[in-house]
Amino acid sequence: MRVAFDVGPLSGRRTGIGAGVAELERTLAVDDRVELVRYLLSFRADPQPGVTRFPIPAAVAHRCWSRLDRPRADRWLAADVIHGTNYVVPPSRTPRLVSVYDCWFLRHPDQAHPDVVRAGRVLRRQVARGAVVHASSGATADAVRELLPGAEVHVVHLAPLPLPEPADRCPIAELDGRDFVLSVATIERRKNLPQLVQAFGLVAAEHPELRLVLAGGDGDDRPAVDAALDALPPDAGARVLLTGYVTDPVRAWLLRHARVLAYPSRDEGFGFPLLDAMTSGLPIVATRAGSIPEVAADAAVLVDVDDVDGLATAIGSVLTDDALRSGLVAAGARRRDELTWTATADGLVGLYRALATGGRR
Repeated sequence: MRVAFDVGPLSGRRTGIGAGVAELERTLAVDDRVELVRYLLSFRADPQPGVTRFPIPAAVAHRCWSRLDRPRADRWLAADVIHGTNYVVPPSRTPRLVSVYDCWFLRHPDQAHPDVVRAGRVLRRQVARGAVVHASSGATADAVRELLPGAEVHVVHLAPLPLPEPADRCPIAELDGRDFVLSVATIERRKNLPQLVQAFGLVAAEHPELRLVLAGGDGDDRPAVDAALDALPPDAGARVLLTGYVTDPVRAWLLRHARVLAYPSRDEGFGFPLLDAMTSGLPIVATRAGSIPEVAADAAVLVDVDDVDGLATAIGSVLTDDALRSGLVAAGARRRDELTWTATADGLVGLYRALATGGRR
């Protein structure tokens, strides 16, 4: 079965989606049930040998595909199924599957980059024209059904990403020998980091040596984070470290040495940092939002979104209760082992087969 597979997310700086698509591509590449026909839509990427690059800029293609069913992919691809791995799938007479990881940008287009908004328009049209949706979680599937009425949606969970060996030495001098709470997230509104800063202010008084590390690049919520920092007592504010974007070895070191991962997101389509924490033996405090309860299961202490006091209390409990910590770590190891890329590939191959034979699952 020939599957046209979008490798565009593998180009440029890897996001969580890019890393996930890379693992899926690696798993499917050795699966004798499918033959991958790799393609991408980018004039800036340097395609690997054997990858078909559509001869049209992505921005132009998206503008066309959000309104029209041409140019069709059939002129460049010969396959039984087309899998758009990152929200966009081209028009085609071939059966099509499109992966959707979260729907925040569909609910809040005012908070999304214009390129992302344009991709959302393509998604809406192509789903309306018969593309089937692969959702990374049940929460995402529910959101797709709400926001794209009539969509056919199937859930296939993703799996943990491989973590590199952590840096040999402490990569950030301020953290050498220090306890810290860790957040791994871009500073954007969906991640709700100003409330984490507020919660840290409540915890900091009881833990005078504790640090808070916000590891991630700047996004649309940096002004709100800065305002939350300014509102902290000077001593607590001085113990909050914004690292900016971190490399994978630095991220692995942070996960290995933190005391707790704080994940107070307002919405989440899957949540790879949760699985990173489980892999690293790091207990989790998170919000009951989106896919977080589904993915974390019993490996996290969950609090309501906007409950700053509850978030602070949960972080404090994980810091001081050894039995709670060890229980969360053990639950995380079990949950991590339940999610595998082999299972992800099996689910998707089943969808490919159903689409290729004209059936539905």
